[in-house]
Amino acid sequence: QVQLVESGGGLVQAGGSLRLSCAASASIFDPNVRAWYRQASGKQRELVATITNDGSTNYADSVKGRFTIARGSALNPVNLQMNSLKPEDTAVYYCNVRSFLNEYWGQGTQVTVSS
Repeated sequence: QVQLVESGGGLVQAGGSLRLSCAASASIFDPNVRAWYRQASGKQRELVATITNDGSTNYADSVKGRFTIARGSALNPVNLQMNSLKPEDTAVYYCNVRSFLNEYWGQGTQVTVSS
């Protein structure tokens, strides 16, 4: 079973930037969609951004223009550049990779934005 591990989270002031990475323990066969989700304390997990194999991207309205999702290498399948961070972006961020047969999740990385 492939394991995903996020990194790059931390504490940042409002207006700052962070770059999240997602490392895979092995190559994922034929990934279709790569995504980032987040879950704030006391709230449901929500979709932040997705990117397909042809490079098509989709963003939550709350992060459009500030976050950029990108595909990486086979062992670093997806990254998330987060700029102009706001306190409401505070959450645990999870990477997600879906293939035709499987779906993989990381354990999450905490992002805290102070005002």
